[in-house]
Amino acid sequence: MSVPDTARWLDGNAAGGLLVELLGADVTGAPRTCGSCGQTHAVASHRLYQGAGLVLRCPGCDAAALVVTVTDSGRVVRMLGAWTLRLPTG
Repeated sequence: MSVPDTARWLDGNAAGGLLVELLGADVTGAPRTCGSCGQTHAVASHRLYQGAGLVLRCPGCDAAALVVTVTDSGRVVRMLGAWTLRLPTG
């Protein structure tokens, strides 16, 4: 099997705008500890896959970290693993 010349994913920075919209702050520099492999990486270093929804995956083991699905009534957001977020007040 040959490896494609182009990646099929973007780095976690590509999810930055959506994360600001959802959480009200830039969290791409925030640490996230994977529930599968236990490694901690900044959100920006995760891999973003786009398809029927958006899936942010751990760069260590490829486990899902964040899944965002758009429905008729809004967005469904699943955050997996341990996220440490510092969100602004007020």
